[in-house]
Amino acid sequence: MEYIRITNINDPLFVQMHELMKDIFPPEEVLEFELWAEPLEDPGIRVFVAVHEGKVVGATEYRYYEDFNVAMTDFTIIGQAGLGIGPFLANKRAEDLKALAEANGKELFGMFAEIYDPYRVGHHEFGGVKPMDPYVRREVLAHLGYRRLDFPYVHPSWNNDGEAVEGLDLSFLTIDPDVKEIDADLVVKFLKRYYTVLSNKPLKWVEMIESLEAKETIELKPF
Repeated sequence: MEYIRITNINDPLFVQMHELMKDIFPPEEVLEFELWAEPLEDPGIRVFVAVHEGKVVGATEYRYYEDFNVAMTDFTIIGQAGLGIGPFLANKRAEDLKALAEANGKELFGMFAEIYDPYRVGHHEFGGVKPMDPYVRREVLAHLGYRRLDFPYVHPSWNNDGEAVEGLDLSFLTIDPDVKEIDADLVVKFLKRYYTVLSNKPLKWVEMIESLEAKETIELKPF
């Protein structure tokens, strides 16, 4: 299996990846094809695909913020079971982020990830691929060491229509497992930068940010 970075919307592998995204994710979670042009060319956004026998069978997008010394996993897609795609992507991503942090003269502090809460959201098939089932994904993140940030989370729809997407948690993986809480200021700054691209912020998101700005720290809780 190959781990290949995509940096151009015209890459045939990106066409495959975008189709895979539409098969797996609900519509409000998938950025329109043409809107990917700028993010793919952004050196700070890292989009990689897992290619097996010439076919895109998985993908991951993530980014490393040098000034925050944290990363964000935007998404991980496992296109089919039985190929070891999940561990392959997780290991390759970890190697890449470790190198990026070292080049920044630091050890990575941790990584954010959004995760569906299947106990709160309606049923979603995620393309019928069992490894993408929200229950499975939540347990996988827990095994990797992610914990839920203890506040009610919403995010702006990637349709940029001003709708709030609910039913998710914002989680965080600390490289040091003994860390019990993180600075609320880090979370606020990260979320503001991460969603800069979406101009139409829902009121619920704005209120969530204001609530976080009134806090000093946010606890990390088990899923």
